[in-house]
Amino acid sequence: MLVVSRERDLWGTPVAVFAASNLLIGAWMLVSPAHWYWNLPANVPGSGPLNEHFVRDVGCIFFLLGAALAVAVVRPHWRVPAMSAASAFYVAHALVHVLDTARGLFPPGHWRYDVLGVYLATLVLVLTTILLARSRSRTHAGS
Repeated sequence: MLVVSRERDLWGTPVAVFAASNLLIGAWMLVSPAHWYWNLPANVPGSGPLNEHFVRDVGCIFFLLGAALAVAVVRPHWRVPAMSAASAFYVAHALVHVLDTARGLFPPGHWRYDVLGVYLATLVLVLTTILLARSRSRTHAGS
């Protein structure tokens, strides 16, 4: 449990990390979709040709999730809903990658690029969200 006392709440740190990463990825996608497409170390070109409009659409999702998580850093009652929304998106995104890999839409071996940035990131986010929700329910049950 990361809640040390009512005065010291350590959950803001992991929420801030998720906020920053989503804001940075979203901003990168919005400001320079071609740079993101060619330079993200995830073999994005292996998924198909560059569509700057689509990259910016997805960048909006990352940026808005990052903004909600940033608010949740300073407003603890936002944390579980914001982390849950981010987790839902990440799980859906990971499932799309699983489906597209199974359907052969990615080149052979592409799953190696997805292990860290898609699957592990999703797992860490979901587990953190579950731990946060459990921590909050224990904290409120003891109040």
